[in-house]
Amino acid sequence: MIDLPLLFLKTVILRPYVFVFLIAFLITARWLMGWRRTSLFLLVSWITAFICEFSSTRIGIPFGFYYYTGSTVGQELYLSNVPFMDSLSFTFLLFASYCLALIFLLPPVPLSDRRRFQLTLDPTIRTSGPVLLLTAMFLTFIDVVIDPVALRGDRWFLGLIYGYPEPGLYFGIPLANFLGWAIVGLIALSAYFFIDRRLPPLSCGVGDKAVTTYLLLGCALYYGVLIFNLAMTFWIGESFLGLVGIMIYTPVTALLFLRILNRLPTPSILDAPRAAVEESFADLHKRAF
Repeated sequence: MIDLPLLFLKTVILRPYVFVFLIAFLITARWLMGWRRTSLFLLVSWITAFICEFSSTRIGIPFGFYYYTGSTVGQELYLSNVPFMDSLSFTFLLFASYCLALIFLLPPVPLSDRRRFQLTLDPTIRTSGPVLLLTAMFLTFIDVVIDPVALRGDRWFLGLIYGYPEPGLYFGIPLANFLGWAIVGLIALSAYFFIDRRLPPLSCGVGDKAVTTYLLLGCALYYGVLIFNLAMTFWIGESFLGLVGIMIYTPVTALLFLRILNRLPTPSILDAPRAAVEESFADLHKRAF
């Protein structure tokens, strides 16, 4: 009989970095969205990821065909043939990608000092199509760094936990895998948005200063995962792979700094909802003063 509590403890000991990232996600998401939305985000993203991984290891959809070696069976928790920590990782990766997308697409607080970076958590934007697409893009981008070094897990403390029947074009990774990550991001976040729109409004106001801080913490989580994987890439001697990852993220990071410095405008596609928010905020400002 399997001792699940002991096996879960072994999983935490074997993969402490995964659970550090997970705790950072839970704390930041709770501050930003509250426990109810955080729990739903966790469940929706994890269930979606597990179903897709379970499916891909059998029929090749949506990531393409791959297999888990089972080399850590007995050392960590598995659900069927899928390591628990693997599908669990999608939860904080999707949340961090979501925060990064919101940083780029949320409008600034109206009537504020434009030298300060402060965003409006507008409900029509935070569950919008542009946010959905940009989140899926950022999720796929980070996998371009994660999966090649994970495939070489036998050269660091991850271990050789998975492989492909045939090597792919991108450092051994099939291109279908990246398409699969985009699909998982789109499905999971679409499902969460559907639920989120039916929940009571968030308690934080449109001009709550803490919102920007929490979103930046989500971005810090994103870059924490990125830096960890790049560090492992260089540590195992894959310098060219590491440089490719840096090249991919150099323009993204430059744009992020420009956005934080208020040198990057909100995309025009969001002008309509932004104008509505600014009009209502200005109306409230007039009534107050």
